[in-house]
Amino acid sequence: MASKDFTVAIVGGGMCGLVCAYALAKAGVAVEVFEAAPEFGEVGAGVGLGPNAVRALDRLGVLSAVLARSEHTSPILRPFIFVSGYDAQEVIYDYPVGEEDRGLPIHRAAFLNAIIGISDMKIAHVNKRCIAIEHSSTSEPGSTLLFSDGTSHRAHLIIGADGIKSTIRQYVVDALAGSAETSDNNSNNNKHNLAFSGTSAYRGLLPNSTVVAAGVKIDLTVQPVSFCGMDRHIITFPIQAGRIINVVAFSTITRGDSAGGSLDELPHPWVQPVAKQELIETFQAGGWGAESDAIKLLNCMEKPSRWSIHTVEPPLSSYVDAERGIALVGDAAHGMLPHLGAGVGQGFEDVVVLTELLTHPETNSSNLPHVLKAYDSVRQPRANMVLEGSARTGRIMERYGKSGYSNEEMRTQLAGMWGPVWHHDLTEDISKAVATLKENRVFKQAESS
Repeated sequence: MASKDFTVAIVGGGMCGLVCAYALAKAGVAVEVFEAAPEFGEVGAGVGLGPNAVRALDRLGVLSAVLARSEHTSPILRPFIFVSGYDAQEVIYDYPVGEEDRGLPIHRAAFLNAIIGISDMKIAHVNKRCIAIEHSSTSEPGSTLLFSDGTSHRAHLIIGADGIKSTIRQYVVDALAGSAETSDNNSNNNKHNLAFSGTSAYRGLLPNSTVVAAGVKIDLTVQPVSFCGMDRHIITFPIQAGRIINVVAFSTITRGDSAGGSLDELPHPWVQPVAKQELIETFQAGGWGAESDAIKLLNCMEKPSRWSIHTVEPPLSSYVDAERGIALVGDAAHGMLPHLGAGVGQGFEDVVVLTELLTHPETNSSNLPHVLKAYDSVRQPRANMVLEGSARTGRIMERYGKSGYSNEEMRTQLAGMWGPVWHHDLTEDISKAVATLKENRVFKQAESS
């Protein structure tokens, strides 16, 4: 028997969507998840989970399953080192970490397999591309999801976990604009608050044995490394116990983040295979020497892919349409630049707050709008702060040398940049949201002794 008198539909079966479905189903909430792809699987390679993301997964009850797929028995310390991308592998800054700053590197597919392995997949559906939402009449609560195959599904609450290209986001944006019209997703292609960042990312997975054979001197198996330069930087981090090096090489042609205006969304596809020569020439044009570790590393990428990085811009002023029962989590709410490695962690924080509020003993179908507003009141400022910080960090890493920042200036700019992300108290957020609901007499006040 369901523990609540409302139903939930999650659009998007990625990392955040499946974790959200697991947490709700475990609490007895009637939930179903709908994935557009023919199978559950993440596009991409490795992902680095920060300490806040690890704590969120622990709170959601999935950390042990994720660890079992990560080749680590426990979270690990992952100090970040910044080095010159030019000829000399000069250390710019060795970011200090404390014992509490333990994170986790994992392949995205391994993460999904971990969640699938502990979930009741009968509630999960593939080949279900949501194209629209039909809002209910006042006499019938909830909304109806319409799918491209002609089917539909009705639920009291719709959670948009459908990523940066979110279909669900447009309904929240329309509500913010005061529009009650149903957008035509087929003709508009969901361009609401979506912009090209001006940055392209070349991605690849490299066996460490190949990297060593190429003459790369710096040991990339120990910790994440950032090779910095002007308008370019490379991030590496080890996965699979250091056997594989995840490489992401960023090149910025113009600034399109929140500090410098937005750029129009690019035509699809955003991910394209490219010749290795394009990658090498892009970085050598920035003065990166042919004998540098950075260029030797890029020469190992035989089949790189170029990703056009998009972001939610301008940031949303709300992640919910409370009256119509819609909430956004993850990239659908705050798709951000990856320069703090914090995007998926913010999604997990969304899921913690939302699921704990939805499963609160006093939450029911009649007060769902108030509960969604409480979720929004703590998550929107927090995640948007991280979104802004991610853009700022990218600007710092791409202002090194060649008339940019000196080593000392870089250290000053980079010092403490992960502190606000890693050292956040979700318990305090949830307590604040519940207190607001009590103050507004949505939840009962505690009896005085």
